[in-house]
Amino acid sequence: MLFFVSCGKGLEYLLVDECLALGAKSATAAMAGVNVEGTQEDALRLVMHSRLASRVLWPLHSFDCPDEAALYAGASQVDWGMQIAQNASIAVDAHVSGQGITHAQFAAQRVKDAVVDTMRREFDSRPNVDLQQPDVRIHLVIRKNKAILSIDMGTGPLHRRGWRQHQGEAPLKETLAAAMLMRGGWSASASGGLLDPMCGAGTLLIEGALMAADVAPGIARYPFGEVPTKWLQLDRKAWKRVVDDATARADAGMAKLPSLRFIGRDSDERSIRNALKNAELAGVAEFLDLQVGDVDGLKASLPADLPPSGVVVCNPPYDARLQADPALYRRLGNALRVSVPDWTASLLCGDMELAKATGLRATKKYQMFNGTLECMLIVVRPIQDARQAERPLTDLPALSEGAQMVANRIRKNQRKLKSWLAKDGVHAYRIYDADLPEYAAAIDVYNTVSPAQTWLHVQEYAPPASVPEETARHRLKELLAAVRDVFGVTRDFVSVKTRARGKGGSKYGQMDHRGEFLTVREGDALLRVNLFDYLDTGLFLDHRPIRTSIAEVAEDKHFLNLFAYTGAATVHAALGGAASTTTVDLSATYLQWCVENLQLNGLTGRQHRMFQADVMAFLREDRGMYDLIFLDPPTFSNSKRAQDFDVQLSHVEMLKLAMRRLSDDGVLIFSNNFRRFKLDEAAVSEFADIEEITPQTIGPDFERDARIHRCWRLTHR
Repeated sequence: MLFFVSCGKGLEYLLVDECLALGAKSATAAMAGVNVEGTQEDALRLVMHSRLASRVLWPLHSFDCPDEAALYAGASQVDWGMQIAQNASIAVDAHVSGQGITHAQFAAQRVKDAVVDTMRREFDSRPNVDLQQPDVRIHLVIRKNKAILSIDMGTGPLHRRGWRQHQGEAPLKETLAAAMLMRGGWSASASGGLLDPMCGAGTLLIEGALMAADVAPGIARYPFGEVPTKWLQLDRKAWKRVVDDATARADAGMAKLPSLRFIGRDSDERSIRNALKNAELAGVAEFLDLQVGDVDGLKASLPADLPPSGVVVCNPPYDARLQADPALYRRLGNALRVSVPDWTASLLCGDMELAKATGLRATKKYQMFNGTLECMLIVVRPIQDARQAERPLTDLPALSEGAQMVANRIRKNQRKLKSWLAKDGVHAYRIYDADLPEYAAAIDVYNTVSPAQTWLHVQEYAPPASVPEETARHRLKELLAAVRDVFGVTRDFVSVKTRARGKGGSKYGQMDHRGEFLTVREGDALLRVNLFDYLDTGLFLDHRPIRTSIAEVAEDKHFLNLFAYTGAATVHAALGGAASTTTVDLSATYLQWCVENLQLNGLTGRQHRMFQADVMAFLREDRGMYDLIFLDPPTFSNSKRAQDFDVQLSHVEMLKLAMRRLSDDGVLIFSNNFRRFKLDEAAVSEFADIEEITPQTIGPDFERDARIHRCWRLTHR
């Protein structure tokens, strides 16, 4: 059974690992959650043990939902008498997006009406509504006119552990606290110490102690093994097995806590009192060392027998309400370097500027959300890293005149693109393309998610034969110094692909083999890229407008992606609501990449087909019909597994074959990057209407090189 586990944004990949560790058959990340394949017992195990999940949703019914009438009719199709007892209380939560139904409270009300009306007809009685503590909580999501009704297996937010009764001015959700601990390397097998120098109400320390003791969050949430929901289809025997196992693990794990050190300090005496009360309710107060103390006096306040290793976990103030102070972050960084230089730190900062203010060199960076507030988690391992003795980026020597000229041009481009990047939410884009002819390279920026980092992809263009090799190397060195200065990144975050002269002319040098895949967001899609191991990265940035336009028109259409590469267009079509997708490429590597891109977005099922085949042969043999076709061939191919292909020579036959597979009112989008390509309009117009749409498919970051590709829209005559 496929069910959904929701979580806070930024926690998806941690939650995937947790679901698999807790026994799920499979788990794939989606937006703000994970699609999980498993049994009801697997779902109940997550309700009991997950430290990251917000809700565990068991689906009952899915249906088309373009309007209010369809919502009521679809909800009425469920046999609610088999789901809810006559005397039970209910609540309905709703999340809606799209054009049809736009008001979540109204949608929840209509589902409630359908439940009540259905049960009244069957039993001549109706369930009560209890929004705070219902017996059964129903969950509705409507996206792109598709509705899913589910049972909330935990009957409410799972971040509520049951022990926090006292909180500070800016409480941290327990799920986010758990993520900070996990990112810092703290777990049930942790050793040494856990330190929070600004502990507030103690959430991080208490969550860390319970994690180390393997005490499941559900034990306090559902005391004495009470059921998490009174849904009639609940497998109570499975729940008892889950409870018995969790109880045994907790009993064994609590015996470990005396060997660990849990240390909390805070300058506010009231916060320390609240932390102690919460720790008492959680059953771990005797193991916590909680004292009033300022960060400047941290070292003096720590016990003499401090363990040699451990984790510092801290949520210093950072929002406008608490008046984030960079000086406080600097004091925190200094205190940690002096007090626990060999420990690991996991610090939740308001943004990258505040993170930099600590003076600590982050080993990893992760974008997370504290409620709706976007923030930056940095992991520093160890705090006083020997590598920090290296020259920091801010201390790079002054740029040469040539490098400064390149840096100025890149900054000018940044200013020009800034509003567009923010407005359209673009995270991967071209920032420089041989703007200065002497510095001939293309520079692409990839801002990744989980962790949130900036990576650069630099491709040097082959210099003319008249330019000495030594001069070309010097210019490339200046360009790299400029781009690192502008973006403030280390060498590890810059992929450089240079052309080396060899037999047969200029060619790219040998690629790296790092096996390092990164994830970027493009519109609603998450896509994997590899900046180091291949000539191309897995994402043709110039085709971004084409892909996003495909997503806008794909709903309910059968989509065919030819010469699909890594399937980015397939992902966009699927997220746009395509009824089916068919992806064709000759490379097994690229098809597997496409599969992973689909899984990354929670897109699985038989409606997504893959064919490793020569496109021309596929079009001759396939008998399917498609409403939307994307055809983006290479300039040429001489693969041993296919006939020689030349886009100029083959395009008329290829387009004719593709049009035979296009439905009567379908659209074929044809694009290619061959700069000298000339469409044979006379021949193609015999079987198709042609409209060139190239200007609409060139993004602002490629306006300087508008000949990067050409694109046409073909329909039946």
